[in-house]
Amino acid sequence: MQTAHELFLHELSDMLDAERKILDALREQSEESSRNDLKTGLEKHRDQTEGQIQRLEQCFEELETEPQETECTGIRGIIEEHDNFKEENPPEDLIDYFNVGAAAKVEHYEIASYEALIRMADLMEHKKVSKLLNQNLKEEQQMLKKVEQLSTKIEPENLGMEEEEGEMEEVGELDIESDEEAQEGGSRSKHAAAARKPPRKRAA
Repeated sequence: MQTAHELFLHELSDMLDAERKILDALREQSEESSRNDLKTGLEKHRDQTEGQIQRLEQCFEELETEPQETECTGIRGIIEEHDNFKEENPPEDLIDYFNVGAAAKVEHYEIASYEALIRMADLMEHKKVSKLLNQNLKEEQQMLKKVEQLSTKIEPENLGMEEEEGEMEEVGELDIESDEEAQEGGSRSKHAAAARKPPRKRAA
């Protein structure tokens, strides 16, 4: 890879692979979601992603070239996080909470990627390609807002803080007792020192 054009084609191919991976992941996340609003949002996003894939394919048609065989390791990493999380057998409410967070990660990644692609497309004056990429970018920005709004409605049922708070209270009580014992010990030491101190001699 020696030129900006070669880099652009590589990144464009990487984005196409990313969207295809996201399409498959959205199907799985929609099926495992317990909340109707989350399930509906993921299904709509999946339909949207299909359109984004078509636009990326149109970009290659405009450039009169074929996509390269490359893998988007960034999106693969987010998907692997999901798969590893599912191996822990989490409850439904925790799955929903995790999936909303993962969706936000994906949107931030896609937005940054499309912005970089658009800058390169504009630099090389690929006007039609830039227009197609801008359409995808706007959809991702709108989706991120929806995901952020949805995240305020989803909270895990079990925060797991009760046991920790109990332990902290016990530690606090022990610290107070230790302070009191230290203070009592200090007072006793002062009294003992005063008792050992010889009386002052009177002046002749």
